[in-house]
Amino acid sequence: VILIVAADDGLMPQTIEAIDHAKAASVPIIIAINKIDKPSADIDKIKNQLSDKNILVEDWGGKVQCAAISAKTGDGIEDLMDKILLEADVLDLKAMQECLCKGIVIESRLDKGLGPVATVLVEQGIMNKSDIFVCGSQYSKVRDLLNDTGESVENAYPSDPVQVLGFKKVPIAGEKINIYKDERGAKKIADDRSRLE
Repeated sequence: VILIVAADDGLMPQTIEAIDHAKAASVPIIIAINKIDKPSADIDKIKNQLSDKNILVEDWGGKVQCAAISAKTGDGIEDLMDKILLEADVLDLKAMQECLCKGIVIESRLDKGLGPVATVLVEQGIMNKSDIFVCGSQYSKVRDLLNDTGESVENAYPSDPVQVLGFKKVPIAGEKINIYKDERGAKKIADDRSRLE
């Protein structure tokens, strides 16, 4: 979990709630103290408030990594990325590629020229053009894959965000997308889900 805290505001109720969720899920936390470019920024105050919530950052003798960043100027973003990669290396986080693709819809929209489009984050496997997918109660074929610059790509690997074209209707953000080998199996699952709806 990357917990972003505003350096000029301090810990807000929603931040405390996010900390509680992360602790309940027993997942590692990286603190990103944002808005360090503001004159009213007080990084030590944030670290003190975090220590009151039993989150001790590394430079205060704890085990939680902390990066001071500015989303506006871009300061500290490279440092934050390095900390994320270090955490991933230590935890030995890897995604499977030799399996059927699974992903999650991050956002979706109805585009005037392209039709229903969903931005999907690939979680495992490799998504290819013309793959058969089930998302919610609909099944279809991947008509096209667009990368973050809008260029068409042949496939998407784990952790790749990709825009998927080929939906019959706009999917709901948060829905899972699964790739299937045969169209008959995908159609049956989509029909069953549609009946349940």
